[in-house]
Amino acid sequence: MDDPKGTEEDVAQVDAAAPLPFRAAVDALRAVRLRPQIEIEPVRPPQRLAPFAYALEATVVDGGQELADGRLVLLHDPGGHDAWRGCFRLVTLVRAELEPEMAADPLLPEVCWSWLTGALQARGLACGEPSGTVTRASSHYFGGLAQRPATSQIEIRASWTPRESLGGVPDTAAHLASWCDLLAQVAGLPPASPGDASVVTLPQRRGPQSR
Repeated sequence: MDDPKGTEEDVAQVDAAAPLPFRAAVDALRAVRLRPQIEIEPVRPPQRLAPFAYALEATVVDGGQELADGRLVLLHDPGGHDAWRGCFRLVTLVRAELEPEMAADPLLPEVCWSWLTGALQARGLACGEPSGTVTRASSHYFGGLAQRPATSQIEIRASWTPRESLGGVPDTAAHLASWCDLLAQVAGLPPASPGDASVVTLPQRRGPQSR
């Protein structure tokens, strides 16, 4: 998931050779309207995970500061994939900076994973074979860098199989919207619309990157 960015021309060349269900799934991704704090663009997808792939990269920006970022990759194997139990797979990476005190919470990994599954459930999305990891990392600085405050980061890597409709095309637009809900939640933004008061987001953090 660390391939360099591509161009719209690169993406168009992949789409031209792709089967109709994959093209329809990609068209749905391109048509989604997102909340203004989320900046999204197509990037060059991984080349060896599936016969067809499409990738998006997003950054959550608020007040000129980057609060979180991530990548979402749509994979398609027309012949099906035993591990996926389907013909489509969504793969994601989400990252955000944390206050060290928040990163020390022993329940943080479980909470972050529940945000992913909860974002899908909130939009009524069924998915199969979910898997992933939640990683937290801290950096402490010494010597000539000792003046820098310690930093902590949370990283969610996950994949799941979206359920396909009768036409063999999953509702990728809704999956993208739920993924953006997760990004916003990890970034500490309030829900885009009134929701369950029990939903908790990470608080605004110290030291996000300035634009």
